[in-house]
Amino acid sequence: MNGVLIVDKPAGLTSHDVVNRVRRILGQRSVGHLGTLDPMATGVLPLVTGSLTRLAQFYTSAEKTYEGTVRFGFSTDTYDAEGEPTSVPQQVVLRAEDVEALAAHFRGMIEQMPPPFSAKKIHGVPAYKLARKHKEVVLQPVKVEIKEFEILGVEGDRAHFRARVASGTYMRSVAHDMGQRLACGAHLESLRRTAVAEFTLADAHTLEQLAAAARTSGREAARACSPRLPPWADRKSQATAEGQQNGYSTSPEGTTENSPPVLLAGEATENGQRPGGTPELLADLFFHPRKLLPQIPSVTADEANAARIRSGRTVNLPELSRARQVKVFYGQRELIAIATRVAGTLFHPGIVLCGAGVPAHESL
Repeated sequence: MNGVLIVDKPAGLTSHDVVNRVRRILGQRSVGHLGTLDPMATGVLPLVTGSLTRLAQFYTSAEKTYEGTVRFGFSTDTYDAEGEPTSVPQQVVLRAEDVEALAAHFRGMIEQMPPPFSAKKIHGVPAYKLARKHKEVVLQPVKVEIKEFEILGVEGDRAHFRARVASGTYMRSVAHDMGQRLACGAHLESLRRTAVAEFTLADAHTLEQLAAAARTSGREAARACSPRLPPWADRKSQATAEGQQNGYSTSPEGTTENSPPVLLAGEATENGQRPGGTPELLADLFFHPRKLLPQIPSVTADEANAARIRSGRTVNLPELSRARQVKVFYGQRELIAIATRVAGTLFHPGIVLCGAGVPAHESL
């Protein structure tokens, strides 16, 4: 499958953990993410699959939006709630006006020190690997841009915020630095990413939803390849198999061959609806390709031009002659290339996403 999946990452998993789970769900190795989330954090984690992993280069500088909570009173070595305290805890009662004034120092272009437990490299070694071994971590401050930083509310020693930031910004460092300014210590207690570039929580699905949709898709594919059976038949065969394994009667209690089917989690009823609003198929959960990279205009190629593009040949696209780059589609959902203007109305497919050897139905 070639496409983009937006996962609502749960707390406690690394981004790589999520990638591995989705690889198992999809049954394919070619899965990557478009920017990590700390294990403690939740929310939007965009994944690219199949040939669309080549789109990752367009998202290296994507802006991100977060909501979270800063707890004041003590700092930690990781700058978040998972670390060990590095200052003596203090009782703090925040005033909203003080926090608002403090937040003003964290808007626009600022200089921040990355957390010692971060992926920033020191002589080629990630800082967190040195920090875990209790070795000295010497990092250099970096300039980052915080485009919006809004205090949503203050409760006791906690301040709730929303932030829209440029790539490379550490919200853990923002929390730590806020505590330094108030001379009481602070750390990031919770963080939820609500958007990455064009991807939002409204587009996101849990790992459980993905797994349920994959099971549904597998059953639909199996039924499409099998003779049509009455709706109770596969339930009966399933019950038979379970019964024989466990040594009990093979007829589900209270059912007969004429009984309506007993629905399993994520299965369809006769009218195609699914309990709990589970999507019909796994393909339904992929981000629509037409909504990808909205800053790049789209063009639909005819069959002849699509064949040329798939083979890496330059094509004439006069209707978008002013655009530097275009997304080239074949049909409504098959994104086959990102093409760059080379001269006049001639575009060259710099990135071919669906080559001649990739069946069209595999692009989602």
